[in-house]
Amino acid sequence: MKTLINIKADKEVKEAAVKTAEMMGLPLSTIINAFLKKFIADQSVTFTAPSKPSKMLAKIIEQSESDLKAGKNLSPLFVNTAKMDKYLAGL
Repeated sequence: MKTLINIKADKEVKEAAVKTAEMMGLPLSTIINAFLKKFIADQSVTFTAPSKPSKMLAKIIEQSESDLKAGKNLSPLFVNTAKMDKYLAGL
């Protein structure tokens, strides 16, 4: 038997959720039912961090990738900790 649940959600959140569900080929009600079933089974709620890095982190990653390609700001490989300690002491 099906029942109706009325919830309040931010308009932008609902629109984005409907769009995402459609891209997955699923109705939003299927997504919500799956979430509720997992919530019941686990008796917990999991929040995840966004998969997209912040602007600041994206800039740092971009600079690191650029440095890597250019061979800049790289430490040498170490065969033992003594050589690593000597390298770090010289910085």
